[in-house]
Amino acid sequence: MGLFTVLSTTRAEEKASQLPPKEKFEIYLLIGQSNMAGRGKVDPATNKSHPRVLKLDKQGKWVPATDPLHFDKPKIAGVGPGSGFGPVIAEAKPGMTIGLIPAAVGGTPLSRWVKGGDLYERAVKLAKENQKYGEIKGAIWHQGEGDSSNPKLYNSYQKRLSGMIADLRKDLNEPDMPFVMGELGEFFTRPGAETVNKSLHGIAETVPATAVASSKGLPAKSDQVHFNAEAEREFGKRYAAQMLKLQKQAAEK
Repeated sequence: MGLFTVLSTTRAEEKASQLPPKEKFEIYLLIGQSNMAGRGKVDPATNKSHPRVLKLDKQGKWVPATDPLHFDKPKIAGVGPGSGFGPVIAEAKPGMTIGLIPAAVGGTPLSRWVKGGDLYERAVKLAKENQKYGEIKGAIWHQGEGDSSNPKLYNSYQKRLSGMIADLRKDLNEPDMPFVMGELGEFFTRPGAETVNKSLHGIAETVPATAVASSKGLPAKSDQVHFNAEAEREFGKRYAAQMLKLQKQAAEK
């Protein structure tokens, strides 16, 4: 019985590693801080992956996209927007397999995500390494809580994030890559939160192929910093809707 279990596990892992042809594999980059990494409570009873959604694990292998997708802080990583995003994209594209690169890290400022920053460079490296397997079709972003307490940081947020988007597209050789940003939660009350959200909408109005996913009505956990699991999944669906809209607009040009 023990040997059978080992063999079954091995076969499951082998199956997960058998990727579809490159033209059938769409890859999305998940970047930002803790509300992208996800802090929603995982329910083991319902923790199953969509059959056509994979995630890149800590060892750099493509595996079924069960929660948590991220592993930035293993003791607290949980349900994030990617959990709702991936299945919606997959259902909209029946012939495609969706790959999620979870690169967000909790508690990180935008300065680590701009070109030259350690997390930017790491995310670019992960994306480039996997372009041989599929096409990078977009990035989803949630960050800003960490920049909301310092006027110098939140007042320059729009300019700095716009620059990062341009650099990311250039470094991945994807000049029109859709980029969807999520609003900070309505419950988040640091001084610069409103300015950060206005910055996101300012980018959507001025930078091509960008959009904003609304956080309206999405509740927090008791910490009043992180979205709860249900909110994170709904947020992911909103990200997916904006991503599909941007892709449709690009296809119609």
